[in-house]
Amino acid sequence: MLFIEYPKCSTCKKAKKYLEDHNIQFTDRNIVTETPTKEELSKWMNKYHISIDKLYNTSGMKYRELNLKEKRKQLSQEEQLEILQSDGMLIKRPILITEHTMLTGFRELEWEKVIEEEKNERIKIEKM
Repeated sequence: MLFIEYPKCSTCKKAKKYLEDHNIQFTDRNIVTETPTKEELSKWMNKYHISIDKLYNTSGMKYRELNLKEKRKQLSQEEQLEILQSDGMLIKRPILITEHTMLTGFRELEWEKVIEEEKNERIKIEKM
């Protein structure tokens, strides 16, 4: 699993603690120092059927400063991906990417369900 976070973010800290407390192995990535590229974002959107709207950190200062709520309505998806890759603070976090799912934001029950499904899938594959 890939866990993408901003280490100073309290929600990211809660999500990371949740993963650690449940002995979930993951690769940790800082969203600011290793901002996802537009190619990665596009690949994830397509693979996991995620809307570009789910990728925006709409509560972030940078989002508001750039007035993206209004501006992005006139932008193509390609242009929006360019903007998102330009600054990790524009991207909703934390992100958890598993074999079958991509989650943005941390809602414990949702994460619990996805992680359980991933475990069950892994067990099924191991039995084959």
